[in-house]
Amino acid sequence: QVQLVESGGGLVQTGDSLRLSCTASGRTFSRDALGWFRQAPGQEREFVAVTRWRSGRTYYTDYADSVKGRFTITRLNAGNTVNLQMNSLKPEDTAVYFCAAGRGSQHKALGDYDYWGQGTQVTVSS
Repeated sequence: QVQLVESGGGLVQTGDSLRLSCTASGRTFSRDALGWFRQAPGQEREFVAVTRWRSGRTYYTDYADSVKGRFTITRLNAGNTVNLQMNSLKPEDTAVYFCAAGRGSQHKALGDYDYWGQGTQVTVSS
């Protein structure tokens, strides 16, 4: 059974840091894109960051403009784990964060992914 499990969310203050982690299991994900999305109440789920597979088990990264320079996405455990280091957090970052896996050629839309985690809550107070 394929599963993606996120952890690391919590309640922090503006300027603090959090590190999210997602581990995928049930099959090999080394060639998949593993991405992070977030969704605030009443809003659409939006792209945050992704690690994209290339040849030789190398992974290239991409970020939403809203988090670029503050968040860092990394790949571990033979490609089956993806972390999101979030620094300089703002109240606007408050959302449920989801990790997702996909093998398509595009990696910034919900429909580009085949599997999703259950989400972890991140709340940033002022």
